[in-house]
Parts: sequence; structure tokens; C-alpha cells
Amino acid sequence: MIGTNALPCQSNVCEAAGDFSDGYDSKSWKESDVMKLGLVLEGGGMRGLYTGGVLEYLMDQGLWADYCIGVSAGACHGVSYVSRQRGRNLRINTEYVTDPRYVGIRNFIRTGSVFGMDFIFDEIPHKLDPFDYESFLHSDCQFIAGVTDAETGKPVYFGREDMRYTSVILRASSSIPAFAPPVEYKGKYYFDGGTSDPIPFAKALKDGCDRIIVVPTRQRGYHKPPERGRALYRKRLKDYPAMIALLDRRHEIYNSQLAELKRLEQAGTALIIGPETPLEVGRFEKDVARLKQTYARGYADAEAKASELKAFFGR
Repeated sequence: MIGTNALPCQSNVCEAAGDFSDGYDSKSWKESDVMKLGLVLEGGGMRGLYTGGVLEYLMDQGLWADYCIGVSAGACHGVSYVSRQRGRNLRINTEYVTDPRYVGIRNFIRTGSVFGMDFIFDEIPHKLDPFDYESFLHSDCQFIAGVTDAETGKPVYFGREDMRYTSVILRASSSIPAFAPPVEYKGKYYFDGGTSDPIPFAKALKDGCDRIIVVPTRQRGYHKPPERGRALYRKRLKDYPAMIALLDRRHEIYNSQLAELKRLEQAGTALIIGPETPLEVGRFEKDVARLKQTYARGYADAEAKASELKAFFGR
């Protein structure tokens, strides 16, 4: 716990990603007088191994945040931090990545998804490398995963009560538009949370965090260009016009968030632990050595900011 006042979002970045539609009751967090430290985790497919390394360092040091929000790969790595399962993020992303069921064109042809969603979100967490739901559900750390409403293109957020012994929310948050079909949950369909709210720090501040540690997977100084493959995603998403419109302006949302995040960092509200140069892995990376190097890089970058981290955690 920490005791400085949060610097609120003062640009239009809080609205850039759309309305905040809570999938959980956040009233007690927003109205509480207790100061909270939040973790904000960007996605990025297999670039998320960097995030896994950062989180492993935090766990090794016993640094536990009060709140954690993630989208896509960020959410997938974040749950193992909340359940305190050290080493799990590295294992599940390196020991199984060469299995053809994990990622590859065969999955895309067979299911419409490059990633093997049944394998990743059912067989691995429930059979091969069990996820500790009990520790996750009873953790003192509030966990939020962001998804994108397929009909509106707006972000929606779900808490742990929607993740009781099921990975459907993580699956939805990782369903990349045009590379995976939307995921149905309670009668609605959702895509990757990083599409509408790529770096969900504004949500963390809205939920009462007065300081945030942000883990991006793009290098410092990165400026996102317009989305590539417009002909492909227009064809694949023809039934979801709001998603097409969202992808058309996703680079504007992302770059606006980066500008606001820089302001928050300068004000001392945000601590950014991210790569200084581009990560040498792609979204669908399968090279185990590169993935392990990316994980180690995240760990080392977090370790290099040990004093700043301890200050944020009140140590």
C-alpha cells in the first residue's frame, strides 16, 4: 500500500478507448480511502514473455500489487502472478509452443484461429500445467481482464467472479480480430481486449489506483502505424462493422495512450518497465531460445529498476 494521491488522466485518452463498461462491481474500489498500487499489462502475443519475466522478478522479490489489469497476453501472464505460481508463465509458453496445437497455420485452417484456443485455454490450465484457481480466487490482489465487445467495438472488463474455474474470459481477451473468431460469453461476443484498450492504465486509475506500474511490450519511443492487412480484416470481420472501424483507428488510440502514459510517468504516477529496444520475437513466435531470452530480458529490466520498484511498493 502507498499513500500519494493519483494524478488523474487529463487528456482525452480516458475516452479514446471508449466507455468503461465494468463486468464486475468496482464500487468498493472506487470509493475506498485505501491507496492502491496497480499493475497494468499490455498484450502482444508471444512478446508477452517479456511481461512474464517482469512478473517473475516481482514474485521473487515478494512484491505483490493490490490490483492487476491486463489485456490479451498481459491478462494471461497476470493471472499466474495473482495465483503466485512462480515459473508457470515460462513453462507454459516454452514447453508447449512447439506443439502444433499451440500456434500455427494448421490451427487457423481447422478452427479459424492461429492460436490453438482449446489447447491453450483448456488442456494446459486444466490438465497439463494446472492453474491454481483457489489461490487466484482468494488472492488479495484484485484482477481485471479487458475484452472488446464485438458488436460495439468498446472495451468491457471482467473480474475474478467471471473466471471461477474457467478460462473463457482469458480466451476472449486473446481472440485477435481476423486471426481468431470472437468468443461467446453470457450471450455476447468478444474479441481481444488489446484492440480497444491496448494499455489499460486509465481503467486502473478510474478504479482508484494512485500509482501504477506499467509493462508495455513495445520499445520506448515506439509509434504505431495504421493497421496493416485492411483488406483481410475487412473481409474477415464483415459481420462486425464496429470492429473494422476500431481497427481503422487503433493506431490513434494506441499513440494517444502512449502520450498520456509519458505524462503520467513524468508526474511520478506511473513507473514504466518496458524494453528500450525492439523485442526480437514476433506475435506468433515459436523459437524457444528467443522466447527464453525475451523472458530473461524482462526479468533483467525489472531487476535494473529494483530501487524504483521498492519505492513504488513502499519498501
